[in-house]
Amino acid sequence: MSYIKAGTDASGDDIKLFYQDLGGPNASQTIVLIHGWPLSHEMWDYQLAELPAHGFRVVAYDRRGFGKSSQTWDGYDYDTFADDLKAVMDELDLQNVTLVGFSMGGGEVARYMSRHAGARVSKVVFVSSVTPYMLKTDDNPDGVDQSVFDEMIEGMQKDRADFLQTFGKKFYGVGVLSKPVSQAHLDGDFNRAYVASHRATVESAKAFAYTDFRDDLAKIKVPALVIHGDSDQTVPIEASGERTASALPTAQYIVYEGSAHGVFMLEKDRLTQDLISFVQDGTPVRESVGVTTIY
Repeated sequence: MSYIKAGTDASGDDIKLFYQDLGGPNASQTIVLIHGWPLSHEMWDYQLAELPAHGFRVVAYDRRGFGKSSQTWDGYDYDTFADDLKAVMDELDLQNVTLVGFSMGGGEVARYMSRHAGARVSKVVFVSSVTPYMLKTDDNPDGVDQSVFDEMIEGMQKDRADFLQTFGKKFYGVGVLSKPVSQAHLDGDFNRAYVASHRATVESAKAFAYTDFRDDLAKIKVPALVIHGDSDQTVPIEASGERTASALPTAQYIVYEGSAHGVFMLEKDRLTQDLISFVQDGTPVRESVGVTTIY
């Protein structure tokens, strides 16, 4: 298995980040896929199978505390997450990178671009992202009520397994009559989520709920793409996708009509093609049925 060292913990033990590196180091363009909460890099299964076939070098890694990476006690804040991303970029000497952040992974993209001046990055993509600021405050009235996050934390602390199974259904818009993904896929997601440490799951949720990325977004100067489903009940588009696109006035903004949060699965073919078009050409993505493109 492949690991990158991202510093040491309080005991002096190495902090290891598991990663996959596909498509070969000689590719002219590299895509780094950053997974969402509470999953691992394996959520990108379909994109990892397809994107390298189009000539890209594709790197995906597990956030600390998740997947096969070290389960540290500390470091579940976005400064540390951005530093971990930098360790991946530096160790693999990645160049001409398109950063793709899904959900809480969008926060890593924003904080990396600010904290590390966008080193090695040529483009950024925010997919169902938690940016610019999830929490409702006096100066962020369009955010999500504190009570929502309090209930999430309480649910995890009471019965994390039950919380994750219930959360997984909402993630994809599963209901009594709506079955957009199979039970087998939901079971797989549960397995991917439950191997994370309890502390990583809880503390990372606090990080994406309470971190303000508005200043980080203001420092992004490279081409950007924002993708969000307008039926997302996990990260509501009004509090996130719309405002991220507004904060990046030159960004391409694509709304997946009728889609819930987990577009990497729900819209896997469309998302993969949109990523290919954006990385290859940097031009507006061709409109198709169910997609709204705003320039």
